[in-house]
Amino acid sequence: MEIIIKNSDHRPLYEQIAAQIRAKILNGELKPGEALPSIRNLARDLKLSVITTKRAYDELETAGLIDSIAGKGCFVTNTARNQEILIEQRNQELERRVSEIVRLAKDNGVEYETLSDILRICWDEL
Repeated sequence: MEIIIKNSDHRPLYEQIAAQIRAKILNGELKPGEALPSIRNLARDLKLSVITTKRAYDELETAGLIDSIAGKGCFVTNTARNQEILIEQRNQELERRVSEIVRLAKDNGVEYETLSDILRICWDEL
C-alpha cells in the first residue's frame, strides 16, 4: 500500500497516514475485510515511529473504518455501518471542497449561474 508523507503538509504525520488510508477505503481501493500492513511494517516502510502509525490506525478504528484483532492485525471494517460511515465522510469531504470553490467564486465575483454552468460542464466531461 502506497502512502506518501509530505513534509510540506501542515497536518501531523499520523493524520496524513490516516487520511490516505481513509481515502483508499472510500474509493474502494481497500475492500471490506482486507488486511492493512502491520503497524510495525508500515512504520518501517515509511521510516516513522511505530507510535505515529499506531496513532493513525487508532484514529481509523475510532472512526469505525478499521478493526484491530489482537494477534491478527488490522482490517478494513466489514459491516453495513462501515458503508454509512464512508458515505458520510465522502459527503463531508465533498461539501468541504465545494465550499472552497464557492468561496473562491464569490470572492472573484462569479455569479451563481456561471458557477453552475462550470459545474455542469465539468460533470459532463468526466
